[in-house]
Amino acid sequence: MDQHWQTILIDGFAQMSGWEIVAALLGVGYILFAAKTSLWCWLFAFVSTLIYTVLFWEGQLPMQALLNFYYMGVAVYGFLLWRKHGDVEDTLPITSWQWPRHAVFLLAGIAISGLTAYYLSSTGASKQPYLDASVTVFSVMNTWLMTRKVLENWLYWVVIDLAAVQLYLNTGYYATALLFLVYTVLAVSGYMSWLKLYRNKSAVT
Repeated sequence: MDQHWQTILIDGFAQMSGWEIVAALLGVGYILFAAKTSLWCWLFAFVSTLIYTVLFWEGQLPMQALLNFYYMGVAVYGFLLWRKHGDVEDTLPITSWQWPRHAVFLLAGIAISGLTAYYLSSTGASKQPYLDASVTVFSVMNTWLMTRKVLENWLYWVVIDLAAVQLYLNTGYYATALLFLVYTVLAVSGYMSWLKLYRNKSAVT
């Protein structure tokens, strides 16, 4: 890495507030615990998104604040769902979708992203309307897949996180781009962990 990019990254991290750093670390904790299918992941997710909701609202980023407010609700839903199945013998299993369901998922996401991007572009509300819309829409949709323990959610996160890296690089959020690059690596790790659990469960049954 040349001196120019080192300076950009150092400056980016220097501009991060203490609360932003805490929220980012809790976000990493969420992914690590989710990869182990631990109920604790939802507590980390709730606190992290609560902090981000306040930060983005105060920073006049209402769309990102609303997205993180949605994540707070999903964290509560995920916690209750996983705890409910954890209290009985038949716990919520990791499942794998067939291609037709993925096709419907992708077509719905592309359609909603396109409509959202058109609105953002026509109103000038976003510097990167298509990336902004796609990352947001698929993040919302894919979070539901995670709560239902759909194996492929991790593969979707790899693509979403890489798109987010590009979005934040294009808009000058270099430190956040680096964070999402870490999320991408953790998503790959999460997929491998869930795949092993899925195969072990399938072998037993």
